[in-house]
Amino acid sequence: MAVAGPTGPALSREEVDRALTRLGAEHEAVESSLLALQDHAGRRLLEGAELTGATKSRWAVTEQLITQLWVYFDAYTDALEAARELRARRRWPTPGELSDLTDLLCGAGLTLPAGPPTATLAALGGPARLSERLSLQDLLDRMNGWYAQALDVVVMADAVWSALPARIDLLAAELRRTRSLAHSVGVRPGEHPAGDDLEQITDELTALRCEVISDPLAFWAGASPSSAPGGGRPDTDRYDRAARALDEVRREVEAVLDVRQDAEQRLMRVRDVLSRADRTLGEARQARVEVLSKIAASEVPAVSGPPTALYEQLSVASEHRRRAQWHRLSPLLEGLEQRAEEELLRARESLTAVTAPLAVRAELRGRLDAYKAKASRLGLAEDPFLIERYDVARRMLWSAPCDLFAAEQAVLRFQQAVAGALAPPSAGSAVPETADRRGDA
Repeated sequence: MAVAGPTGPALSREEVDRALTRLGAEHEAVESSLLALQDHAGRRLLEGAELTGATKSRWAVTEQLITQLWVYFDAYTDALEAARELRARRRWPTPGELSDLTDLLCGAGLTLPAGPPTATLAALGGPARLSERLSLQDLLDRMNGWYAQALDVVVMADAVWSALPARIDLLAAELRRTRSLAHSVGVRPGEHPAGDDLEQITDELTALRCEVISDPLAFWAGASPSSAPGGGRPDTDRYDRAARALDEVRREVEAVLDVRQDAEQRLMRVRDVLSRADRTLGEARQARVEVLSKIAASEVPAVSGPPTALYEQLSVASEHRRRAQWHRLSPLLEGLEQRAEEELLRARESLTAVTAPLAVRAELRGRLDAYKAKASRLGLAEDPFLIERYDVARRMLWSAPCDLFAAEQAVLRFQQAVAGALAPPSAGSAVPETADRRGDA
């Protein structure tokens, strides 16, 4: 039976071999991880960057932590090599050798030098000591924990640097193109709100890039990679706001550019619409004079004058175009187009309202002529009664001023007379047809 040591019963030969195999595999995994951390692009960037803020303080701790990890790894390697050499002395170890191997593999026989500085240990939650004794397993657990913390800092910084600076540079290039286009159409700071917005976006992107480069950890949102894989991400909120603001400015600049490209055609259309409105109002004024002179007892609405304010705005718009002040022309031209169409519609409505009595008179004249033609087709053209009623209605409709109400009644009587002349006589009637109609007259 193996001799019991300070750590308890000694391990058997098979247990020693299994422990050496397991610790050897752990040694290889730790070594690969440390080498990968040493070559990690994020670590190299952190070493060469001028850091500020949270990243500066955390990287100072992480650098010391990585140094200490190699010290611990060397101690782990030496202890593992010592255990391997002791095990390799003979195929069947003696009880004393098994006891020594048990102490090496399981006991807290490793005396390690002082760890990282006090500030680093406080950040890691450990006490400040000059030295400490650990077992190989404790040492391995300590290295795994420190490695995860160091890797968090490196991975988060690398993820932020991979996500944001390149996107900021692309957005800055788009910003430069937009600013150049904006200046070409007069959208400049102090002259147009969009120009001021471009200046603010420029300042924001410049500041954002500097902050991202110097303090990437300030732009990490969510949990650390080791505590919640996939739970954290680079914080792009400020970048997203700047991108949305630039998109809004770009649309506004494109609208101003559209105005520059077709400003002359649009101004000509506005002039044409206003000219048609003027002509329509002129026709309405002439028609009103005619109605007042030819139609009696009719209320004719007044006709307004030309749209002076619109012509003044049109003159201002032309001046903006002449001076290439497209950012001023854009909103003014949109309002002019709408108000010009409204003015033309108002002029047409005014003409319709003024000429309504003339339209009624024309309709009555057409109806009178239509019934006269109907009477002629039916052989009643020489009927004295119909001729009399036709003449009365015609004199009213072709005289000035015309009483529309009386004329309408006269046309209605003529229409009824024609209808009566066409109706067959009622049964048992002994009154001559002409006398009967004379009596109605």
